[in-house]
Amino acid sequence: MHRNGRKSPSTGRLASVYSEVQNGRLDQCLPLPSVVKGSFKVVTGSPSSSAGNPDEIAKLFPLLFGQPSAFLVPSDSQDKLPSQPLKVGLVLSGGQAPGGHNVISGIFDYLQNNCKGSTVYGFRGGPAGIMKCKYVGGFDMICSGRDKIETPEQFKQAEDTAVRLDLDGLVVIGGDDSNTNACLLAEYFRSKNLKTKVIGCPKTIDGDLKCKEVPTSFGFDTACKIYAEMIGNVMIDARSTGKYYHFVRLMGRAASHITMECALQTHPNITLIGEEVSAKKQTLKNVTDYIADVISKRADHGFNYGVILIPEGLIDFIPEVQQLIAELNEILAHDTVVEAGVWKNKLTHQCVQLFDLLPPAIQEQLLLERDPHGNVQVAKIETEKMFIQMVETELETRKQKGAYKGQFKGQSHFFGYEGRCGLPSNFDATYCYALGYGAAALLNSGKTGLISSVGNLAAPVAEWTVGGTALTSLMDVERRHGKFKPVIKKAMVELDGAPFKRFAACREDWALNNRYVSPGPIQFVGPAGDKLNHTLVLELGDEV
Repeated sequence: MHRNGRKSPSTGRLASVYSEVQNGRLDQCLPLPSVVKGSFKVVTGSPSSSAGNPDEIAKLFPLLFGQPSAFLVPSDSQDKLPSQPLKVGLVLSGGQAPGGHNVISGIFDYLQNNCKGSTVYGFRGGPAGIMKCKYVGGFDMICSGRDKIETPEQFKQAEDTAVRLDLDGLVVIGGDDSNTNACLLAEYFRSKNLKTKVIGCPKTIDGDLKCKEVPTSFGFDTACKIYAEMIGNVMIDARSTGKYYHFVRLMGRAASHITMECALQTHPNITLIGEEVSAKKQTLKNVTDYIADVISKRADHGFNYGVILIPEGLIDFIPEVQQLIAELNEILAHDTVVEAGVWKNKLTHQCVQLFDLLPPAIQEQLLLERDPHGNVQVAKIETEKMFIQMVETELETRKQKGAYKGQFKGQSHFFGYEGRCGLPSNFDATYCYALGYGAAALLNSGKTGLISSVGNLAAPVAEWTVGGTALTSLMDVERRHGKFKPVIKKAMVELDGAPFKRFAACREDWALNNRYVSPGPIQFVGPAGDKLNHTLVLELGDEV
């Protein structure tokens, strides 16, 4: 990897102090799908559409819309891809996820094996590195960043960098927003007749960037296994002390995939799924009552302890809270919130009642500064503490009426950043390596505006398929500031999908009977090391 001569801060990566496990992971030989081991060519399928509003997407991407997916297939040596040296940039965009280095390794190794003499530029600090032409050469080496290339000036800066470095291609490793940005960049470069092609890679621990062609995003498998270990530890603590209810909030701003996968791995007593709460139009009181009902029944069985999983974005799924947040957003966009409370008069009566029902700490968190998109920063809303207080109040009311005779003590946890930077599981390491290898092959074949896709994941690695899916086929539009903006549609938990059905069939048993599973740490050797997560296996149609 090249460095542009500018001094960059040290990340403190000292191989001399690596643990045996770290060194073992570095030395591990990663397998590749058979299709990329020999001669192969890239073929295309049928024209694509979009996830929604195809007419609007076609207007926003006139040069890319409708392009077909691409597939790598075996060929004889005469059909193989060109072998001239390439100059390829890569950028890590958005939040961290285990496996980023493996994607980079896959890109690098493909170029070394098939395009000798190539140059790889790692842009530092996310998309800002492209705009500022800062490059060097994973996540804690070049670091990730949440900047977006949005304005005409920023697109021009990216163009200048591509021209200055004479880039043949750029790989954007990121989630839904980052890959939307990658597609916009691909459209822009094509409109300027630049030779620089753009390919995306699906990264997010939230698991909400997926479709039929892209079965999963990398990092989800590792993060869920890390969280499951921690939940298992908490379960042992709950059972051994016999007096605490552990309320565990898990990452996942929008979709509840992480929470559901962790439930399938560990069997907690209560698991809240945001998509179900929304579909049933449940209120905060409904959810509180459900938790209190289970706790009361467990007390009747002699259990005054348990484990409760809560998705980070749950509060956004409760319709009445959505309305409160929408009204608060409108007020905060124009007014300064002061203790005098004049702003509160602008809330509807229903929202005032709900706001007053919330614990003071949650009220303050709902009034915090919004993120750059105007959204509530749900990571800063301590939903688990809110439910502890609300459940405690409800149980006390029941106790006074003689309807609850147990003892309740709540312990709160937020399992967040711990899960997104662990050593990648065997699956994520291999999947990411194949994604990177495939991304480089797509660039070498002249493709742009695709997201690297690796499929047939339930089969042995040798049988995995490799290709690329049109980014525009994943898109819909949202109305923002009076204009249609393209967005990759998030894949939410499907209530008629196999993973949710499996969970729903078990939860009543888990609620009253302690079926706790403690998976332990991620395994890198032995049968458990190659075990896929439940969500992926169930969605692929196989039995866990």
